[in-house]
Amino acid sequence: MLDYLRRLATTGAAYTAASILSKVLAVALLPLYTSYLDPSDYGAAEVLFTAVVTASIVVRLGIIEALLRFFYLPDEDGDEVIATGFAALLLAASAGALVALPFAQGISDLLLGPDADQAGLVRIAIGGLWILTLYEYLVSLFRLDERARAYFTFTILHVLAAIPLTVFLVVGLDEGARGLLLGSYLSGVPFVIWFLIAERRRLAKRPDRVLLRRMISFGLPTMPAEVSLYSLQFIDRIIIVRSIGLAEAGLYALAFKFSQSIQVVVRGFQLAWPPLAYSIRDDDEARRTYAVVVTAFTALCGFIVVGVWLEARWIVRLLADERYFDSFKAVGPLALGAALYGVYLAQLVILGRTGRTERNLPATLAAMAANVGLNLLLVPAYGIVGAGVALVLSYVVVIVLMYAFTQRLFPIPWQWRRLAVIALAAGALIAGGDLLLPTEGVLGLLLRAALWLTFPALLWFGGVVNAGERRVLRTAVSSGDLRRRIQGGLGRGERKADGSEDLIEAEARDQENRIF
Repeated sequence: MLDYLRRLATTGAAYTAASILSKVLAVALLPLYTSYLDPSDYGAAEVLFTAVVTASIVVRLGIIEALLRFFYLPDEDGDEVIATGFAALLLAASAGALVALPFAQGISDLLLGPDADQAGLVRIAIGGLWILTLYEYLVSLFRLDERARAYFTFTILHVLAAIPLTVFLVVGLDEGARGLLLGSYLSGVPFVIWFLIAERRRLAKRPDRVLLRRMISFGLPTMPAEVSLYSLQFIDRIIIVRSIGLAEAGLYALAFKFSQSIQVVVRGFQLAWPPLAYSIRDDDEARRTYAVVVTAFTALCGFIVVGVWLEARWIVRLLADERYFDSFKAVGPLALGAALYGVYLAQLVILGRTGRTERNLPATLAAMAANVGLNLLLVPAYGIVGAGVALVLSYVVVIVLMYAFTQRLFPIPWQWRRLAVIALAAGALIAGGDLLLPTEGVLGLLLRAALWLTFPALLWFGGVVNAGERRVLRTAVSSGDLRRRIQGGLGRGERKADGSEDLIEAEARDQENRIF
């Protein structure tokens, strides 16, 4: 069992290295950006960023998901799959952008409010839609070719190119929200051009219609579920804008940014878990492994959520202008929401194993409906905290429904006692820290950190790790074997495994091309 956890940690580290570095750089720049942007500008930019990602999921038509599936099928020509997928995506992205351009003012009124008058920003975002969609497809070729180091280098170079351009636009030219959008999307242009030149022999302008029909038949049904799930990160911002204003949307967006510490872990899990899960042939072994992995993942996420929640005030004070301080109120709930999303991903893999992925759509649609209703109810009364709570409850809805579906199809012996200890320990520490400990000063910071560090001890002595597992863990850690395996993962390629199409979903949701 420990070997599965080692493999999960190894591949997770390899997949997330670039994401971690890019997010560290992004967080380091927040003091600068929040000094030059007021919350309204920041909110407008963030709403449009999420709108672009949502639109990109739609115009992709599931083609990237189909690419990663069809490329590995023995009866398909891999190069023809790549060429057809690119041609179709180029046409879809171009058509989507051209259709949207005449409606820029209407889109601005819808997303940013009738008083914003930001048609210019929307036009930049529409151009960004075209760039982002092509960028996602081209970067996925690194994954197909198992070039992990090239993937890492390419994405980091993109981030390093985007940073000075964005700083120049925001700080040097005082372009505000325009600078954020232009810096993000223009920095991707030379990388897309380079990729088009380097891969020109594998790309095409016209798709193979017969192959394209098969690819769309496979990929298109995945799109509604993906849109409905991602909308949980989009609908709340629109309701915030319409209910309490762009400035509050800016605070909420910054709180979301600070929750990315947990999102990095979730991303690694999303990329590493499906190949491992699908590689286990024996159903009984798979059931036991799934239960253990989810327990371990929940414990890790719980540890991070407790720390982020307790120290949210100090994190915001350190990394943002004082105008953004109130964003700390939503950091904890958003971190918890990100952790719950990871639990949903574990359940999604179970559906993938059974081949009954159509059950995913009803669950995500129910979560989306709950999210809309909860935001309309909670945001006017409780502001960005209400939006964070709505997100958490929406993920609870999708998790409960997915549990009901998966237990009928592929029952898992979930470790309920251990999961209960993890949840109760996290809840007790958060409640105790917020109610009893200081909310400012060095003393408050240190006391909350000390309380946070008791979380592993509570799990250890609460029975989350039994005596046999403790002995195995002590042996693995003392021998240095676990550390060597994780470090070795950064230089390895990727496994070809069933279910590879699940991995690419992280590309859009992570929005790795963004550097702020």
